[in-house]
Amino acid sequence: MIGKARKSLLLMATVAAVSGWGLAGGAAEKTPHPGIDAAGIDKSVKPGDEFYLYANGAWMKTAKIPEDRSSFGPGVMLVELANQRTRDLIQEAAATGAQAGPEAGKIADYYNSFLDEAAIEAKGRAPLQPTLDKIAALRDKSELARALGETLRTDTDPLNNTNYHTPHLFGLWVAQDFNDPARNTAYILQGGIGLPERDYYLSDDAKMAQTREQYKAHVTKVLTLAGIQNPAGAANRVMALETKIARAHLDAVAGHDVVKANNPWSTADFTAKAPGLDWQAYFAGAGVTIDHFIAWQPSGIAGEAALVASEPLEDWKDFLAFHAADEASPYLSKAFADESFDFYDHTLSGVPQQRERWKRAIDATNTALGFAVGHLYAQRYFPPEAKAKIEAIVQELLVAFDHRIDKLAWMAPATKAEAKAKLKTLKVGVGYPDAWPDYSTLQVVKDDAYGNWRRADLFEYKRGLAKLTSPVDRDEWWMAPQTVNAVNLPVQNALNFPAAILQPPYFDPDAPAVANYGSIGAIIGHEISHSFDTEGAEFDSTGRLRNWWTPADFEHFSASAARLASQFDQYHPFPDLAVNGKLTLTENIADVAGLSAAYDAWKMSLKGKPAPKVAGFTGEQQFFLAFDQSWREIRRDASLRRGVLTNEHAPAHYRGLTVRNLDAWYPAFKVEPGQALYLPPDQRTPVW
Repeated sequence: MIGKARKSLLLMATVAAVSGWGLAGGAAEKTPHPGIDAAGIDKSVKPGDEFYLYANGAWMKTAKIPEDRSSFGPGVMLVELANQRTRDLIQEAAATGAQAGPEAGKIADYYNSFLDEAAIEAKGRAPLQPTLDKIAALRDKSELARALGETLRTDTDPLNNTNYHTPHLFGLWVAQDFNDPARNTAYILQGGIGLPERDYYLSDDAKMAQTREQYKAHVTKVLTLAGIQNPAGAANRVMALETKIARAHLDAVAGHDVVKANNPWSTADFTAKAPGLDWQAYFAGAGVTIDHFIAWQPSGIAGEAALVASEPLEDWKDFLAFHAADEASPYLSKAFADESFDFYDHTLSGVPQQRERWKRAIDATNTALGFAVGHLYAQRYFPPEAKAKIEAIVQELLVAFDHRIDKLAWMAPATKAEAKAKLKTLKVGVGYPDAWPDYSTLQVVKDDAYGNWRRADLFEYKRGLAKLTSPVDRDEWWMAPQTVNAVNLPVQNALNFPAAILQPPYFDPDAPAVANYGSIGAIIGHEISHSFDTEGAEFDSTGRLRNWWTPADFEHFSASAARLASQFDQYHPFPDLAVNGKLTLTENIADVAGLSAAYDAWKMSLKGKPAPKVAGFTGEQQFFLAFDQSWREIRRDASLRRGVLTNEHAPAHYRGLTVRNLDAWYPAFKVEPGQALYLPPDQRTPVW
């Protein structure tokens, strides 16, 4: 996946100046838009030796990471812009009060309650105390099971996040059933760890060992703030328990295999196949009343259930107390919030400085009332004409994919027919959803930041549970309009492109068309192609988990995928750490296929006419430069290392090297044998 009124225009101008891309507005409209950032190119680097540094090197030498961020690039710029716009909308809602409508009032109250540090500070840990008291009063493993069930949340989507760890014992994902797309089902996933991935607990690497000690110190500090007796001893027990949980987990690569994840279980199956946990009490606590589930990682689930039986009740109470306080920290006093930042942002991602309170308030409000905020955002910042232009590009990309399927000499007619059916039924959402979620039952109180978070968290969970007894909605959106990202939804056979990513520098209606095809076109193509990557290839046009390939076709596709995985295995962001080609494979396939389809769509749009030169660059050069410049990024080492270990996306630098798999890139930049990035034609991996 990829991540406001008059005042925000200043920020937009700043974005343009920093990034090198112009933005529509004022006198800038009278100047021909260059599309690419020629000043950001480092001409001392040969494109065939290091194309990403050639395209971005000059920009990288002067760009600086904000003190409150772990990275910087176009995505961060747009997040900052979206935050500014959102703040303006919220402030307007607060100023107009009831006149703006009930949802706008809730947005304002939620935001303002988070901003009211004095009121939060005055309450200290008091809002948390009833939860801690309830945990302390647990008397046996049956009551423990119910308490663990009460923490279950819809906080994970394994198809769009390999690193789907959750501090709750298990995670829940509600979506169409792999085997019966006409109904929704509950997917239960392994969970229970606070560090990003199992290797953080189990690796012998010195940096991992250091992180474990830092995590233990963090657990101790949080438990101290929460008033738990003997916090150091409790932290040791929490760490020991989570280490045992991590040993039970499947690793990220194995845990992302959707075929192995397809394990239909009933409630009785949980009792029989994962003994040790009182599942009846657990599901009662969770409020789950259906009897059809899919157990995503059976061995992980079984291992965790066994630990409920084998480990002392007091250890589990320490575990629950820590995670209750840790999750609540951003909504509690400054000491809690600062400790949360210090470990999760500073230690794990290398961020030097905590973000301003208003920015954190925006994040909190977007999490709680995302689509209510998004409704205001779309009305203000994504006009119908912008939606129409993006939808036109989407249609061009779909046509390009259709043509590419036709040209696949290795693919059998039966497989092509299935692929075309999937393409034809693909539902593409642009900007915002047609129907908006209803927040009328969510209670927001003006001076209750912690309570608002708890109620919003529970509201979202119950909204997920309600889908279990509701008809499947293939038009459902999973990202709010103010989100700078895009997503493919395999079981819905659908895509979402939120409004916030559909703007400069990714999409600019005033830029030369080639720049838009190389940037937003490749992003759109990336998401379309997820329907046909190693994961998407497992789902048919209805969302059913079904291999629709002939054996020979799938063997050919798998061989191409293996070559691409091997290619990425060779990239070393650090001397001691390489990109995991298997972990990042689906995203790498999508990058190659998306860029290829975007190139085809651009060439078709020319209708045989030559592309005009800009700043001395040919059309082909502009296309590939636009792609690599859309991935420009500088990143802190700690964040980069964490991403390589846990994220299904390769680092931006190596995603930019996708170009070496397209034949058209080589003549465009005169890349020849002997140069570092040169691949012989038979080693290039177009996949699709």
